[in-house]
Amino acid sequence: MGDFYAAVDIGASSGRLMLASVTNGKIQLEEIHRFYNGLKEKNGHQCWDTEYLFNEIKTGLKKCKEINKIPKTIGVDTWGVDFVLLDENDKLIGDSVGYRDSRTEGMDEEVYKIISEADLYARTGIQKAIFNTVYQLMALKKQNPEQLESAKTLLMMPDYMHFLLTGVKAQEYTNATTGQLINPYTKDWDFELIEMLGYPKEIFQKVAVPGTSLGTFKKEVADEVGFSCEVILPATHDTGSAVLAVPSNEKNTLYISSGTWSLMGVEAMEPDCSKESHALNFTNEGGYDYRFRYLKNIMGLWMIQNVKKELEDKYSFAELCEMAETSKCDSIVDCNDECFLAPPSMMDAVANFCKNTNQDMPKEPADYARVIYRSLAACYKKTLKEIESIQKVSYNTIFVVGGGSNAKYLNELTAKETGLTVSAGPGEATAIGNILVQLIAKGEYNSLEEARSAVAKSFDVKMYN
Repeated sequence: MGDFYAAVDIGASSGRLMLASVTNGKIQLEEIHRFYNGLKEKNGHQCWDTEYLFNEIKTGLKKCKEINKIPKTIGVDTWGVDFVLLDENDKLIGDSVGYRDSRTEGMDEEVYKIISEADLYARTGIQKAIFNTVYQLMALKKQNPEQLESAKTLLMMPDYMHFLLTGVKAQEYTNATTGQLINPYTKDWDFELIEMLGYPKEIFQKVAVPGTSLGTFKKEVADEVGFSCEVILPATHDTGSAVLAVPSNEKNTLYISSGTWSLMGVEAMEPDCSKESHALNFTNEGGYDYRFRYLKNIMGLWMIQNVKKELEDKYSFAELCEMAETSKCDSIVDCNDECFLAPPSMMDAVANFCKNTNQDMPKEPADYARVIYRSLAACYKKTLKEIESIQKVSYNTIFVVGGGSNAKYLNELTAKETGLTVSAGPGEATAIGNILVQLIAKGEYNSLEEARSAVAKSFDVKMYN
């Protein structure tokens, strides 16, 4: 039996522990444990249950022990921007408030009293999103200053999970960049900016790159799960991991990491913090080996996920795709409008947008699905034109990875709208990318190029023209 490598991939709606092994250069992937995730109302805020999430990680590890597939290494990835604060005894301060919470309303204006939006972009290269860490910290400073004053440590969400596993505090680079407080040229915290904003700079941990070893499990964790293994930092931002699994080594590969969010862009070797890039709201998130994920955040499958939930999960995503093809509703909404960020009812939000823009209102579930999928494809077309304009490159293929690569109707619409070939898959791109970093770190592959070639050989993709 060969070596096993584990990826814990936690998204906004679910998490999973995946095991991988390599045989004859090909990667085999197996799901060991899947669990629910979601924001919960607590003390008037939308919060993550970090204790529950860590217990689910340990449950997955126990299952590995039960089936005698003990991983050699493990890494955790999650979404970006969210963090926890720890006190002098490494205990949580306050609640783990999530990025869809309303506490950041108006915090952009508070930040811009100190530094302009244009200057903030020029310093960080990160697109404005009201939930970025820079605005969340301002919310704490204004609303709960005592929490910041008593904090000794800030850890982004995956870094906190790694700390619970190992007892080691480290800030992984790719996730740190999402918060809008990292200098894209020095690849380190912008401590001058942090001091300008009045945030305590001593709480920010040393930045570590993907592939860094944090050592092995703490004794109490090893005793509980029945074994110990090495913890290696992946690209802990889930999109950072997903982009690693794009099965192409071509320069300027165009991709969409399609999940709760659709992240559409290219992999670049240098950041673009220009005024033109800022005007188009592109971001320069950190990637593996100090590459940049030059991309745009698009609301993504969050909208259809909410519709599915409102329909009490009566239909699967595949069924919603099929139903959308039968609808005649041709309305289009702006997927990036803030009304879709966290509405009480996504169906009402879609219907009201259509009404307010003098378009036909969706009536049946099929109509809502069609409006959302067509709107996403239209947004992809618009973003493609912006990327081609700013990058001065023409593309012929879009590589769609992640859960959305299984949405046949959306892939067909994307190909039709953009006029490009859509290469769809692999679906578990985030877990695969997480594991690729571990495989490279342990010498299973000699380079990212070799690892990506293995992805192309190991997983099926579907082509849409």
